[in-house]
Amino acid sequence: MTFDLSTPYSRMLATFLSGIAEFERDRISERVKSGLATKARGKKLGRDTGQRPKSHGLTPRVLALIDEGLSYRWIARDLAINKNTVAEIAIRNRRTTNDAI
Repeated sequence: MTFDLSTPYSRMLATFLSGIAEFERDRISERVKSGLATKARGKKLGRDTGQRPKSHGLTPRVLALIDEGLSYRWIARDLAINKNTVAEIAIRNRRTTNDAI
């Protein structure tokens, strides 16, 4: 997008937009500094890792479909879950199976 900066209206609009951009840049900088200070105090940032609640009930079905040889994408599509959830169930099951041996 180009502005014809020869008119007072377009110069005012360009000034206004640049002011908003500068304001947003300063806000992002404040949030980053705040996050770094929080992290420096030893607090963990981000989501907690854990088991997906929906995957717990679907584990037997997912493992049965994996044993049938279906791909993770097909299993995810059939069960209306994410492919990464299918992979996590498979990995978790491999870990518990290997621990039992």
